[in-house]
Amino acid sequence: MSDTTTDERITVYSDYVCPFCYLGRHSLAEYQDEREDDLVIDWHPFDLRAGKRNPDGSIDHDVDDGKDEDYYQQARENVRRLQEQYDVAMDLELSREIDSLSAQIASVRVRDEYDYDAWLDFDWAIFQALWTEGRDIGDPDVLADIADDAGVDPDDVRAALDDDDLRERVRTLFDDAKNQGVSGVPTFGYDGYAARGAVPPEQLRRLVEGS
Repeated sequence: MSDTTTDERITVYSDYVCPFCYLGRHSLAEYQDEREDDLVIDWHPFDLRAGKRNPDGSIDHDVDDGKDEDYYQQARENVRRLQEQYDVAMDLELSREIDSLSAQIASVRVRDEYDYDAWLDFDWAIFQALWTEGRDIGDPDVLADIADDAGVDPDDVRAALDDDDLRERVRTLFDDAKNQGVSGVPTFGYDGYAARGAVPPEQLRRLVEGS
């Protein structure tokens, strides 16, 4: 099991259904490749669908969140620009219908119960399943399949999705993110400073190294 207790850490708030979170992780991977020492990701889940989420956890897609077609067109253009900038192939540009709540619940369980490298593989596999394969990461069967491919026991993922206490804890983590002042993702944090958005590797370097 990897020991990450003494490694340098960068905080990352993200939601799997956010294309900029996926692109931001590619930027972070580029920066990681430049470093000599490991930079551990201290991941915190964030709920982009919070404003549309019903008390039972389902999503009401008819709720007006103030995002019109002009907003989504601009988002698509920004995704395409960053895809080219970071040389990232994506099957989707936006994911408006898929809910990531189950994926985030499963990821929290894996983060808590497995070593860091196993969580990182699972986390990355969720992103790739959605953005490069167009798979529904809200489907328990898809998540179990992703887990199996990433070396995580699928039964652990299925059990996590049936764990009401864990579900409530994840909702608390969503609230904690808001209480920390996080209003959008991805948000990268280091030593009291933050950078929001799929910022380039050089900006992450400045965040962490101050130069």
